[in-house]
Amino acid sequence: MVQVWQERLDHFKEMIREDIAKGLYYGASVRVGRGGELVFNETIGHSDAAGEKPISQDAVFSIFSMTKAFTNILTLRAIEMGRFALTTKVSDIIPEFAGPPRDQATFFHLLTHTAGWPGLWEVRPGALQDQLDEVIADICTYVSGMTEPGQRCNYQPLVNHALMGEAIRRTDPKKRSLRDIYREDLFEPLKMHNTAMGVRKDLQPRHIIPDMRGTLPITSPGHTNKGDYGIFEEEFAEMPHVGCVATADDMWRFAEMLRRGGELDGARIVAPRTIELATQCWTGDMENELYRWLALSMGWKAYPAYLGLGFSLKGRTLNYSQYGTLTSEGTFGNNGAGSSIFWVDPVADATFVCLTAGVMHEGHNILRFQRYSDAVASAML
Repeated sequence: MVQVWQERLDHFKEMIREDIAKGLYYGASVRVGRGGELVFNETIGHSDAAGEKPISQDAVFSIFSMTKAFTNILTLRAIEMGRFALTTKVSDIIPEFAGPPRDQATFFHLLTHTAGWPGLWEVRPGALQDQLDEVIADICTYVSGMTEPGQRCNYQPLVNHALMGEAIRRTDPKKRSLRDIYREDLFEPLKMHNTAMGVRKDLQPRHIIPDMRGTLPITSPGHTNKGDYGIFEEEFAEMPHVGCVATADDMWRFAEMLRRGGELDGARIVAPRTIELATQCWTGDMENELYRWLALSMGWKAYPAYLGLGFSLKGRTLNYSQYGTLTSEGTFGNNGAGSSIFWVDPVADATFVCLTAGVMHEGHNILRFQRYSDAVASAML
């Protein structure tokens, strides 16, 4: 039996209820574990602003940039298998991505967000994002380097993971679609049966259509759904940066695989050494350029990016962080626009997953998840 402070977890549940009652967001599906044992399994609130649709235990969420965690792992898997290396130039795999200084960027630079181009939410105004081949063509045409790779850390909402997804596809010996690669090489081995790239038809009845509430700087219609954020309802989307949907239980399984060093229930995805390297800080004291504006707008001082090979890290200094202030320095995870997070604390041997409905402003979202992460960390006795 693992040791947890049950009263603190009960208080954490009330924190969620109070925030929902205040209208900060609509509802949440949350999982907390220690040593592989689930110690908190709650689904609270609703999927809609009117409070008429309770969130079900098996609700399917658009996880936005948490999709990047899947792309990170499959990129690292491809590196393990010798299809390319951390030191491989992106232009060696995608030759049309030519021209200095961008052609000097490596997969290490993509994973650490240090490739040298601006942080872009869209490549060109009005371009559709739900089909990867079109996005790659736009990236190769329009995205240029601002600095030599390795000089600055500038989080990429779109470009880096689109390039990594394309590299995974181009180097696949079976010549599969990207959606099939994610399903066959990651989701099926981990028994993540309710996770998919694109909103798979059988998942659509349980899918919570995101309410963006004016939180993103762009609109994103899809090829078949022309709504403002139609890409998040497309069945056949191929978006390795934001295109996946999942349940909290499936994200729990993914986080558990990471906590266990790349393996779960006999299915090994990557090696322990890979997880060890990926969860070290590779950005030093570099600040995250894209989020400097957020810190200033919230009245905060800018702070180090603390990025591993694709993972966000809690880091060694005391900052505003979705990963909390009471978690260990080595805590790592990923998050999605104003709504979702998972982390693993290797010292506490703890995992945390929280998927929510009603997308929040990113600054307030950071404050919410910092509070939640600290409550969860304090419950690990």
